Amino acid sequence: MKKRLVKIGQAANILGTTPGTLRKWESTGELLPARKTAGGTRYYDYAELVGLESKSMPTVGYVRVSSHDQKDDLERQHTMIEGYCAAKGWRTEIIKDLGSGMNYKKKGLNKLLQMILKRQMKRLVLTHKDRLLRFGSELVFALCEQQGIEIVLIHKGEQPTFEEELAQDVLEIITVFSARLYGSHSPKNKKLIKDLENAARSQNTTQAE
Repeated sequence: MKKRLVKIGQAANILGTTPGTLRKWESTGELLPARKTAGGTRYYDYAELVGLESKSMPTVGYVRVSSHDQKDDLERQHTMIEGYCAAKGWRTEIIKDLGSGMNYKKKGLNKLLQMILKRQMKRLVLTHKDRLLRFGSELVFALCEQQGIEIVLIHKGEQPTFEEELAQDVLEIITVFSARLYGSHSPKNKKLIKDLENAARSQNTTQAE
């Protein structure tokens, strides 16, 4: 029987990922195209892809920071999850997001929710629970449980105190409204956020003493 071959774009849709991820898997030997033309067009075996979809769906790592100033932290999260999953032998796709944990309209979060609802992933990996959302993480975790998707938190750590959680929530709220009022990149907004962060650190230090 003749194999049914599909191009890389359709193959990526079947697996719930992107053409760039398929190219990465090809370079690492994790998933090779059934045929590749001299011009570089990749063709994949449809039957193999369907089998992969049901038996070896990707692990998805989700990383997020609130602002452009935290770019280094975003890369640390990425490196940590990628290394953790590589040690486990999991084929991984990383979704990056930039925005407040109280913003439910982030591009990466919407993509993650679509993958969960369509059951296009095997597990979700986070460095910390609050990287997902400030409020509503439990709802996302419940959706994963219904879909049979495993949740992995690399760092569970000690639970923050009520005061620490409240201070962080207030800071998130003020950050969102300040960005809307002054613009997220304005000097006035950046100064306000810095002053609030310093005040929060000072308060936590006082409580610890």
